[in-house]
Amino acid sequence: MRAWVVCAAALLAACQHHVPQSESALASFCDRLPRPEYAAWPRHPASDDWFEVYEVAPATFAIYEPWQWQEVISYLMIGAERSLLFDTGNGIGDIAAVVDRLTSLPVTVINSHSHIDHIGGNHQFSDIASVDTAFSRTRAHGVADESVLAEVSEAALCRGLPAGVDASRHRIEPFTAVRAIADGDVIDIGAREFHVLLIPVHTDDSIALHEPGSGLLWTGDSFYAGPIWLFAPETDTDAYYASLQRLAALVPDLRALLPAHNTPWVTPARLTQAVAAFEQMMAGGMQPVPAWDDAVTYEFEGFGFLIRKDLVPGAH
Repeated sequence: MRAWVVCAAALLAACQHHVPQSESALASFCDRLPRPEYAAWPRHPASDDWFEVYEVAPATFAIYEPWQWQEVISYLMIGAERSLLFDTGNGIGDIAAVVDRLTSLPVTVINSHSHIDHIGGNHQFSDIASVDTAFSRTRAHGVADESVLAEVSEAALCRGLPAGVDASRHRIEPFTAVRAIADGDVIDIGAREFHVLLIPVHTDDSIALHEPGSGLLWTGDSFYAGPIWLFAPETDTDAYYASLQRLAALVPDLRALLPAHNTPWVTPARLTQAVAAFEQMMAGGMQPVPAWDDAVTYEFEGFGFLIRKDLVPGAH
């Protein structure tokens, strides 16, 4: 969903863990499915009852979870020698089975960051490369708390869970990263190279992937079509601004952005617009839309910012 959701004060904790605040908000989200942007590609036969798969560029697959309100998108890129899986989703469906239907090559997993909606399927894979931070190391131990259970609650879903999934037992399973990656690393999967860009915005382990040969940029949660969430305790607005500028500098050489939520193909010019919008917001004086007691939203064409009040001058 990652849409303009306003949380009631009584449900603040739940909303901070990415859960819609009311049945009406969920109904609005469900009514918007399918998103019209997906009509640009035929649904791939590797799709199942939880994941929708689209080949958005040659040997580049968006693995989309439309029925859960995060609308998270993982990506599989197939090279001549290996495949690269960028994020593994919520851990609700069997993403490894989807990947097996798409490629027989060895698969390396890299996460855009270690929030629970991006590492849920990591435990299904043996070859995981990760940015090495305290946050990423902690998340590798798994997560089993109310925030995880909330992601499979009725309020977070547009349809039932996949067969065999027990909501009461849902958790982020532990996983092992077998090697570290760092800013500037180049990942070669055979005839395709991906450059790792450390963009410590959403979390200190956030990265983007840039494939110069195709002009594609995987932005993770640093940018997507919708309200970009800047309210988590680990959010650093100075780092976010610097990272936006870094990504926007690539725009002249980009063909498309491939974000981790909502839609898998966004015009690169949105990054330039996001830099200007962020500057306008942080300059103060803009009228925000209330979200909950400690957070507000700033809306722009095609995107926006959902941010804690204490991070924005003049927010009230």
